[in-house]
Amino acid sequence: MKKILFLAMTLILAAPAYAVENTSADTNSASAQAEAIYTQSIETRTSKILDALALTDTNQIAQVHDIVIAQWRALRAWHDENDPKIKAAGTDTNAVAQIQASLRLLHKGYIAKLSDDLTPAQVETVKDRMTSGVVQATYNGYLEIVPNLTDTDKAKILELLKAGREEAMDGGSTKEKAAIIKKYKGRINIYLNAHGHNVTQAYKDWGAAQKAKANAAAAADTNSAAN
Repeated sequence: MKKILFLAMTLILAAPAYAVENTSADTNSASAQAEAIYTQSIETRTSKILDALALTDTNQIAQVHDIVIAQWRALRAWHDENDPKIKAAGTDTNAVAQIQASLRLLHKGYIAKLSDDLTPAQVETVKDRMTSGVVQATYNGYLEIVPNLTDTDKAKILELLKAGREEAMDGGSTKEKAAIIKKYKGRINIYLNAHGHNVTQAYKDWGAAQKAKANAAAAADTNSAAN
C-alpha cells in the first residue's frame, strides 16, 4: 500500500514539471514560427525595393539589402521597446519628444548608410517604396481634386508630403504610417485654405463629378445593352 501511495505521489509531483516543459517548448516553437514569418515579410519588402532600384553590381545589391533589412529589424526593436513608453506618456509632449529623439537618430543613421551606396534619386526610391508610393499618389490626388493650384502651392504640397514620408518611414505599422500621412494632409489643407482655396468644397465638387461620370457610364452601358 505504501508503495502504491509513493508511486501516486511521484506521478502527481512530476506532472506539473512536465506540463511546464511542454508549455515552454510550445512557446519557443510559436516564437520561432513568428520570427520566420517576420523574416520572410521583410525579405519580400526588401526584394521589392531592390527590384525598383534595378542595381546591377552584386556587391552593391548585397550591401543595400543588408542595410534595409537591418533597418526593418531596428525599427521593430525600437517600437517594441518604446511604444509602451509613449502610450504611458500620454499627452506629455515633452516626454514623447524625448522618447522619439532616438528614433530620429535611427532614421538619420539609416539615410546616411543608404547615401554611402546610392545616389540621392535612388535614396528617394527607397523612401517611396518604404511608404508605398504615398507621396506621388497623394500629390496626384491634390492636382486632380483642388483646382487652380499655383506652382508655389504644388511645391508646398510636395514639401509637406515628403516631410510626412520621412516620419512615416519609421512607423511601426501600416495604420501608424497612414495616420502620419493624414496628419500632414491636414497641414496641407490648412495651407491651401489660407492661400485662396476651399479644400472641403473642392472635395465635394470632385465627388459630385465622379458620381456624375459613374451615372453617365452606367446609362451608356444600359443604352448599349438595349440596342
